[in-house]
Amino acid sequence: MPKKPSRRMQGLLEQVEDRPYEPQQALSLLKETATANFEETAEAHIRLGLNPKYTDQQLRTTVTFPKGTGQTVQIAVITRGEKVNEATDAGADVVGSDELIQEIQNGRMDFDVVIATPDMMPQVAKLGRILGPKGMMPSPKGGTVTNELESAIQEFKAGKQEFRADRTGIVHVMFGKESFSEQDLLVNLKALQETIDRDRPSGAKGRYWRTLHVSASMGPSIEVDVAALRDYKLPEAV
Repeated sequence: MPKKPSRRMQGLLEQVEDRPYEPQQALSLLKETATANFEETAEAHIRLGLNPKYTDQQLRTTVTFPKGTGQTVQIAVITRGEKVNEATDAGADVVGSDELIQEIQNGRMDFDVVIATPDMMPQVAKLGRILGPKGMMPSPKGGTVTNELESAIQEFKAGKQEFRADRTGIVHVMFGKESFSEQDLLVNLKALQETIDRDRPSGAKGRYWRTLHVSASMGPSIEVDVAALRDYKLPEAV
């Protein structure tokens, strides 16, 4: 039997109409329905016209949120030699070489992003079964396989986020906190939309965007009018 919504959730669901909202309206409603007793995350859930079992319909990329994510990002760097000190000085939270790979194999996961230098990738490959399902496996396309450790660490600390379409063609991305202003949430959501459009897979045919919903992490789902979001023009200074 489906679980019955709590009284709190039932009341929130009644505030949301079954229709697409203008982006600013949707984000205003997201903030209104974030009533948990902690600061909730703003989430976007996007259903795309993709079948990721085909390589030319896979979406994996990064987005840089102009207003940040509101989260403290823990970064692990797998490298060796002089690069260990470079990563530490740049603000990486966990740095190591073969010993860090072993610790991850043994269950260590106290980080959000894994960056590796290219020379370590043959050894890092053995972590595919652990990091892959979590979307944390380093990749050149995601900007997490690089020798430019300082810039990569700073970008991810500042709000850069890697994401991918799951096996059903749905993208799940956190794009801020409910405490952000509506305008800041809108700027971040617009950056996400532009990234997904820019990196449209070559094999995507027909209608690319199917639906876009936003919600607070403990709130109801709110549909956003994708055409209106595409038409929104970012202010010159964001």
